[in-house]
This record gives sequence, C-alpha cells and structure tokens, in this order.
Amino acid sequence: MTSPEWLTERGIGETRAVLVDNGEIVEARIELDGVTPAGSVIAARLVNNGTNGRNAIAVAEGGAEYLLPRGAPGATQGQTLAIEITRSAIPGGEAWKRPLARVTDEPLQPGSALDGRQVTFPSPEDALGDAGWDDLIDEARSGMVTFAAGELRISPTPAMTLIDVDGFLPPDELAVIGAGEAAKAIRRLDIGGSIGIDLPTAGSRAARQAAANAIDEILPRPFERTAVNGFGFIQIVRPRSRASLIELAQDRASFEATALLRRAGREKGAISLVAHPAVTGAIAAKPQWLEALARQVGGAVGLRADPAVPMSGGYAEPA
Repeated sequence: MTSPEWLTERGIGETRAVLVDNGEIVEARIELDGVTPAGSVIAARLVNNGTNGRNAIAVAEGGAEYLLPRGAPGATQGQTLAIEITRSAIPGGEAWKRPLARVTDEPLQPGSALDGRQVTFPSPEDALGDAGWDDLIDEARSGMVTFAAGELRISPTPAMTLIDVDGFLPPDELAVIGAGEAAKAIRRLDIGGSIGIDLPTAGSRAARQAAANAIDEILPRPFERTAVNGFGFIQIVRPRSRASLIELAQDRASFEATALLRRAGREKGAISLVAHPAVTGAIAAKPQWLEALARQVGGAVGLRADPAVPMSGGYAEPA
C-alpha cells in the first residue's frame, strides 16, 4: 500500500492535478490557462464602490472584473488596489459567478492550488491515465457516476449542485452506500459551494444517521451539513475557490478541446484532429494550442471538422 500522492501535469490549455491513493484518483483539480487562480494577489482598478459598503467591482489589466463582496473601505473610485482572489472565474453567464476577491495589503504574487510531484506529459508512463483520468473526465462531462449498487446523477444549477442517488438495494442500505459514494464523487470532482444530495427515503432514523456518518468519514473538512431529513435530503456547504470539474464541463466545446489535445498528445508525427465543429472551432481560436501540440507530436497538426462526430468523440488521424 502506497501513501496518497499529489501529481501535477502541465497540459495544453490547462494544468491538471490529482491525488492518487492506492492507484485511484480521490481528488482532482483543473486550472485553465488565462484564469487567475484563487490565492493570487493582483492589481486592479476600483470602478464601482458598490452599495452600502458591499459588492464593489474592480477591473484588472486585461479587463477581467472582480466582485469585492466586502467592498473597498476607504478607497475611492478609480484607485488601483491590491486584491486577493478568493474564488476564480466559474463558467456561466450568471453575474454571481463573477470571480470574487478582497482588498489586501499583501504584495502582488501568483497563486495556485496545484502542488505535488510534477509528471511529464507526454511520456511512456501516463500516471494520470493509469489512475483513471479518462473515466474521471467522462464523469464530469456526463454527470453520471456508477457504483456497484447504483448510480449518481450530478446536476449543476444556479443555486447548488444536486446529486440524485438511485439503485436497486433496499432504501435504508442504499441511502448509506449512496451517501458515501456521493461524498467520494464530491471530493473526486472538486465540487464546492452548496450541494444537495437526494438519497432514497430511509425508513429509520438509524439509517439516516448512518448515511450522514458515511459523509463525515469520507469528505475532508472543512464543511457544514444538515441532518438527513425524512425525505432523504441532506445539504452540504464546502469552501468554493474554483470551478468544479462538473462546472468546467459545462463549457462543452473548450472542455472537449482540451480533452482531445491530451489524447492526441501521445501521437507521433504529423496528424489531423477530427472533431465536432464546435470543438475544432475552440481549438482554432487558440493557435498556440496547435503549436504546442505540434511540438509534442513532432509534426504538423491540422484540423478537420465533422458534424457527425460526437462532441466527446474527437480523434487524431495520420495527416
């Protein structure tokens, strides 16, 4: 038995990190290129003081807007501030998903939640792949997680991430097993913020307590939760400093583009990427991605759009 270890892989368009325990991914994170991660301290200009000392807005170089929920006490509009990013950008058009920050006196500095042993990609050894990276990406894109006794259906909503537990065991037993599997998925898919789990309606208080205990045993602190109510629902609130893998997958074309680039990175020589037009469009919009892939494979890289190819079905073929 080996000790859990964080592995970090620098990819095209993103950096990936996984915590591997006994050969399996138990936690995973993705940082997209161009997205300032939580923990960074950057300079930004105050453009709106907000209302009643709250919800000020600052704009960084490049035009990214940051919401300052606690305002900017003592600052005047137009002033340049040092702000610490507390939640990075999250895909979606809702205003509440604007990245969050707070005013700080700390010096400007980059930040990242990714650490651990750097692994080379591509290489003869595919450490992330061997630990189940492709299956993890499939869970993120589909929102479906299967386990021996049933399945989870994970749905992001503007209010919270919802997890529905279904299966074929008696309700009391499935509630306990499903709660544990939901906790594993929350950790593995990096789900934070408000989370609702809809368990089978357990007939006994003991089963509901056992389901809550299963979550407590698996999910790392800090988090808060309610009890499992009589209808089988439990709510969890975890810190949220970045988008979950489920949320990243909602930006489907970009998500599938970086997934395809990783698959193609193990090819050798000139290749052509064949994919859905939305995916080829996302890649074509970032010519530096194609240049990086060409260096990886050691040959020219072309693009061919094919509407018949599913969004997740892109592949590389010899040029």
